[in-house]
Amino acid sequence: MKPLKAELMLLVVTLFWGSSYIFMKMGLGTLGEFNLIALRFGLAFCLAAVLFHNRLRRVDARTLKYGALLGFLLLGVFTCITFGLKTTTTSNAGFLVALTVIFVPMIDVLVFKKRIAPPQVFGSILAIAGIGLLTLNATLTIQPGDFLCILAAVFYAVQILVTGKAVKTSDSLTIGILQLGFAGGFALVLSTLFETPSLPSTLPGWIAILALGILCSACGFILQPVAQKYTSPTRTGLIFSLEPVFAALFGYWFAGEQLSIQGYTGAALVLLGIIASELLGKISFSRISEEPERI
Repeated sequence: MKPLKAELMLLVVTLFWGSSYIFMKMGLGTLGEFNLIALRFGLAFCLAAVLFHNRLRRVDARTLKYGALLGFLLLGVFTCITFGLKTTTTSNAGFLVALTVIFVPMIDVLVFKKRIAPPQVFGSILAIAGIGLLTLNATLTIQPGDFLCILAAVFYAVQILVTGKAVKTSDSLTIGILQLGFAGGFALVLSTLFETPSLPSTLPGWIAILALGILCSACGFILQPVAQKYTSPTRTGLIFSLEPVFAALFGYWFAGEQLSIQGYTGAALVLLGIIASELLGKISFSRISEEPERI
């Protein structure tokens, strides 16, 4: 797969995930947080397992371990987001989770000792400035829900980096399927301990679970590791920073959420950060040592 095709695939995944915030809001109207996560990833795993059952018959111990680890990280991401959505807006959640674009290169440098090209640093700075304008209020305070969404971004960044490492030694599609099953299983255990597991009782609840399970999870988290194999973790993080833009659009269309002038300015900076990183990054392509081998 060529890098451009892989990155376009990641863009489609980002569109699905941008819509997920509005669906999570819908689902939380009738379901508990862990219950929602369990149904979402449980449905996605069942669909993926039926379609690709032959892959699951050849799972080795290494792939199983990576699937469990990525499933745990996904649980961390979506536990923070679902609880955070109770005290913050769809748009805020989307933009705060986009802090992933900063945490990915930061962790990549600190933990994996990778070099980050200056254009990517510049693009990340623009993106984080935009995120700040979109989310911080006049007193520069952060609500509990906003803090949880920032924590989700940390989990998200680690998940991206671990995925990048995992797909180099294990089958990417199998890992994508297994992480769904583990995330749903972990959430079901927590739902049993702290909630009363149940199926949706309303039409909006079913719409939310089906959309989250099929599009946002089954398609999204299977395509992610497949596509990520052919691009770098930093580029993946930058593409994923479009997620809050899509989240804001869905919030506007379906929930009537609107951004202020400051918010629109922030959204513009996020986009400029991505464009600067991508376009300027191509100019210095030959000097970037973090790009993976093209297959």
